[in-house]
Amino acid sequence: MTHVVSLIGDDQVSDLYVPETRFGMWFLKSDIWEQHVLNRALKDLDRLILDRRECYPVIVDVGCGWGMAFRLLSERFKPQRMIGIDIEPGMIAAAAANVAGQGLQVEFHRSSGARLPLQDESVDMVFCHQTFHHLIDQHTALREFHRVLRPNGLLLFAESTRKYINSWIIRMLFRHPMEVQRSAAGYIGMILDAGFTVDSGSLSFPYLWWSRADLGLLERVFGVQPAPGHEETLVNLVAVRAH
Repeated sequence: MTHVVSLIGDDQVSDLYVPETRFGMWFLKSDIWEQHVLNRALKDLDRLILDRRECYPVIVDVGCGWGMAFRLLSERFKPQRMIGIDIEPGMIAAAAANVAGQGLQVEFHRSSGARLPLQDESVDMVFCHQTFHHLIDQHTALREFHRVLRPNGLLLFAESTRKYINSWIIRMLFRHPMEVQRSAAGYIGMILDAGFTVDSGSLSFPYLWWSRADLGLLERVFGVQPAPGHEETLVNLVAVRAH
């Protein structure tokens, strides 16, 4: 049975979300996560940016977890200010210690993705990587992303789809609000409805080995290629706040 909790931060921001399992918390700071999930997604997202700028001055990582993305974001996008958002106080403390050890300066807030403690049009890039499927009030979160982004600001969005979240291995090892999981098309439609634009060249649907029910063994061991028309397990996209 899914366990849902309500947490209220020091700034009286509350949000409903599903907390991760102990295995999930460990996995989010593993080398496998950093190299095969986080770094790979960020490389893919970077190439999807049209009219890319050298510098994105203010970057927010929503659901920053252990803070493992900040070094990668800093190296790629040269921000002058980085902000980490997470609802878990323990994660905020761990992320702060992690980035301090790397010599990075990051501003952290214990807060909700559905109510960001940031001013209107104050952010150049929102990074939301494998966070959205933990949130229950997804529509409100997208409205918040749109609100805090400047015109032409970017949402870098990387998510596992309902197909993957419903797989046996994920249901066994992790915990998610199953009623809000969406297909790739469902996520794209929701982002468009929130007022973003998404160019066809800013969409990617990786079918990585770890997102398949057989962990890619059929292809790697027996050379069996994925069937055409398979249901997508991942969606990466760059959305733009046009106005």
